[in-house]
Amino acid sequence: MPRILVTENIAGKAMDELRAGGDVAFEPELWRDPAALAEALREAEAVIVRNQTRVTAELIAGAPKLKIVARAGAGLDNIDTAAASEAGIVVSFAPSENSLSVAELALGLMISLARKISAADRDTRAGGWKRAVFTGGELSGKTLGVVGIGRIGTLVARRARAFGMRIVAHDEFVDPEAPHLRELGARLVTLDELVAESDFITTHVPLTEETRHLFGAKFFAAMKPGAFFVNTSRGEVVDEAALAAALESGHLGGAALDVREVEPPAADSPLGRFDNVILTPHIAAFTDEAQERVVAAVCRDAVSVLRGEPAAGFFNFPEPRGRG
Repeated sequence: MPRILVTENIAGKAMDELRAGGDVAFEPELWRDPAALAEALREAEAVIVRNQTRVTAELIAGAPKLKIVARAGAGLDNIDTAAASEAGIVVSFAPSENSLSVAELALGLMISLARKISAADRDTRAGGWKRAVFTGGELSGKTLGVVGIGRIGTLVARRARAFGMRIVAHDEFVDPEAPHLRELGARLVTLDELVAESDFITTHVPLTEETRHLFGAKFFAAMKPGAFFVNTSRGEVVDEAALAAALESGHLGGAALDVREVEPPAADSPLGRFDNVILTPHIAAFTDEAQERVVAAVCRDAVSVLRGEPAAGFFNFPEPRGRG
């Protein structure tokens, strides 16, 4: 039986090389069938997933040979990391390999919102030429609020500074005297202060019980009139009904979402009717360069652990504990 199970469509040179070794069961649709997934995991020693596969405590309990769960990406909210750690299973991920791609998309969405690029493109393709209608604004001189100024938030802020933006940030886990804040000329403020000051707000927070629907009706009502909101982190941190209401009222200048509360979202989602909203299908990390780095990292960790060597991108510990 193959020792490595791949449960989603994870592609790249490193994956091709891994599959060529003949020790891989490549099942890109397996995540859709929980029963078949559970059965396949009974014999697997390593599993490589992206964001669709839910690696639950029940699945882990039924996978006695499993040594590593390798997540091709940064977020781990689809993996029960506590259950994996308790079972002695390495959880590996790629938290930095796609950071640049996410940051570039966030900045691109801000530019597109400010200059009304998507709406102007749609109108022009339909035969319009409404130059005055699509008068936009500049990023220069505006204040960017970064909620979560870790790796990705810092990359966004650094690029925004090059556009002449002022930076304020909110992050409960960052020291106000942190060197990267000084480099950015960024002020660490409360969330209320950030909302009150920002012309653009970009979010880079993980999904936790504390951040679920962090961005709701109260948050959007407190934003400056005409301000823009961008989310490339996790869909569930936004209350989409509240965002739609804020857009309907005309209070917000616009919003861009790469991630959604439910993926894929319903075709009749109310957010789809606004011209000042940009919706993309969770593609922030999907550049050729980022995916090559991500896939190479998780394939390397899966192979290392099965060889008895430590994983480089481990979340909990580098080597299995208490498993064969």
